[in-house]
Amino acid sequence: MPRRLRPTAPLATDAILVGDPGRALLLAQELLVEPRMSNHARGLWGYTARTAARDELTIQSTGMGGPSAALVLADLAELGVKRVGTCVGFDKQVSLGNLLVPMGAIAASGSSASFGLAPDAIARPDRTLFSRLRQSLGIDARGAMMASLDTTPSAADLPDGAVAADMQTVAILARARELGIAAAALLIVSESSEETLGDEDLASAARRAGQAAAEALSKPQVES
Repeated sequence: MPRRLRPTAPLATDAILVGDPGRALLLAQELLVEPRMSNHARGLWGYTARTAARDELTIQSTGMGGPSAALVLADLAELGVKRVGTCVGFDKQVSLGNLLVPMGAIAASGSSASFGLAPDAIARPDRTLFSRLRQSLGIDARGAMMASLDTTPSAADLPDGAVAADMQTVAILARARELGIAAAALLIVSESSEETLGDEDLASAARRAGQAAAEALSKPQVES
């Protein structure tokens, strides 16, 4: 039995991870046919069912921050994973509501060392899943270099070369590589230095991101 999750229903071999339990519920309602709750332990809501394309899919929340995400990922170590999350955009070319597909995540926080990363090292996504995400999103996709921090991101903490920041992507990508899981990330720019994306617009972007992730995962499993 996993240490943190207490599955009440069989899990799928592919999963979408999100930080917020509410967003997990939103995506379950959007992507799954008759979703059933597969985990509620520790407030980490998870749902499993078939998609409209008849693919089994698990949508699992991870809680806030990289350490929590890495712990949940360890419990899901047999799953192929895609993460749909939010980030803060600081580059002037990044707008609220944009969907970013990280081509790399810079380790800009102390906890990155626990995943074997030196300061400013870059965690990379699975190349095939990265490409599939961009294909699924089409003109909405933007490849970007971003950073992960242990605290709420601010422009002052952003390393050179990064256009946005969050608190989890480095942990997901680095821990997935350690566990032999193919992983990539898809982020919504939900904040900037001056503005915050409204709830309705954030939900709409999350649906679009979730659909793209589910489409990318619906293709046959590939080797990294």
